[in-house]
Amino acid sequence: MRIVIAGATGNVGRHVVNEGRRRGHDVVALSRASGQDVTTGQGLPAAMAGADVVIDVSSQMIMNTKKAVAFFTDATRHLLAAERAAGVGHHVALSIVGIDGLDTGYNAGKLAQERLVSESEVPWTLQRATQFHEFAGQVVAQSTVGPIVLVPKMLLRPVAAREVAERLLDLAEAGPAGRVQDFVGPREETLIGMVRKTFAHDGIKRRPISAVLPGKYWRAARAGALRGTSDSVQGRLTFDQWLHTPDTEMST
Repeated sequence: MRIVIAGATGNVGRHVVNEGRRRGHDVVALSRASGQDVTTGQGLPAAMAGADVVIDVSSQMIMNTKKAVAFFTDATRHLLAAERAAGVGHHVALSIVGIDGLDTGYNAGKLAQERLVSESEVPWTLQRATQFHEFAGQVVAQSTVGPIVLVPKMLLRPVAAREVAERLLDLAEAGPAGRVQDFVGPREETLIGMVRKTFAHDGIKRRPISAVLPGKYWRAARAGALRGTSDSVQGRLTFDQWLHTPDTEMST
């Protein structure tokens, strides 16, 4: 199949590109460097020529609600318009487990994306996944102040980005399926526990401090609302196992 990947240089996207090529697919990796911009639509019509499926894992970590909605709305509309024009038969989108009712910040953008995809004329599949194992490293990078790392209280069920990529390709190969079962990690973790394990593994001498953040999203995160349900599809790789893979070098 000819597979177009939006967000090809991100945490999941680079795994989708590599796995897609390993499976023998003709992979088109969208990027501004190669002349495509999902926020403006530049270069998308040419990139869609002959495509069978588009996998959208594009993302910008925007916490402002208005800006997040604008990004995901613009990107999704431009992708879907180019797909319709090219006759693409399948759009696969990645979203986040547990965000119903959390229509603020980044999640508001993902919910806007989901609505556009589900209302589109292009046949679609929507996969929600939990936070990635890579999330711990991203938090450390954003929340370090000298020797201190402020870590939001979260109860989660993280999954490896590589396994999410494999799941998305499985869905792309299977054909449009609408909203499919959530994809979650194999074991519950606390975010501060993940950070401590990362520091122990890497020999980092910083002090992680658990922080209770205000707002509906963080209350839900502390309560475990972002973990998925018992009928979710589970990944195989635990966070402890992931720490001993080469993927940890790509996580920041």
